[in-house]
Amino acid sequence: MSTRPLRADAARNRARVLAAAQEAFAAEGLAVPLDDIARRAGVGAGTVYRHFPTKEALFEAVILDRLTRFVEHARSLATAGDAGAAFFDFLRLLITGAQSSKDLADALAGTGLAAPGLITSAKQALYEAGQTLLERAQQAGGVRDDVDIAAVMALFTGATTALLQRPDDPALHQMVFAVLHDGLQPPVAD
Repeated sequence: MSTRPLRADAARNRARVLAAAQEAFAAEGLAVPLDDIARRAGVGAGTVYRHFPTKEALFEAVILDRLTRFVEHARSLATAGDAGAAFFDFLRLLITGAQSSKDLADALAGTGLAAPGLITSAKQALYEAGQTLLERAQQAGGVRDDVDIAAVMALFTGATTALLQRPDDPALHQMVFAVLHDGLQPPVAD
């Protein structure tokens, strides 16, 4: 496999395909036709295939990019002064980022991944970054002690799946986040 950098025009086309694919997959999930992505990017289907041999490879590149950005954001919060606020900022970013993106919900469920190795690694990095935020928030008293990152991610996945049923209801989105926030708060002592 060649490690030569892409020509400038090829790099631009690849970036256009990724941007179009992000929009298309976010709106329609993996069901979007590859020809539609090519049309949105303003390139031919051959250009798409030159960069991504299958629709699944393109889907994985889009998801990997999105998960990588979530991980980077979580890591940037790891030294925040208010550990509880940092954890809930991370949770809100996940929910708002995923509730409008059918592709992320599909990927977190494992749908459409032909060779999920890179995605699995990115999901693991996301769990680890979330774990760091959760532990700091728990140590600071901002999150209840009896939850772990698996429970938090299960709650996130469930909330995201539910919100995808009513994507145009911002009041519901706020309510779901408020319930998650309140439920993850430490119990109030009597």
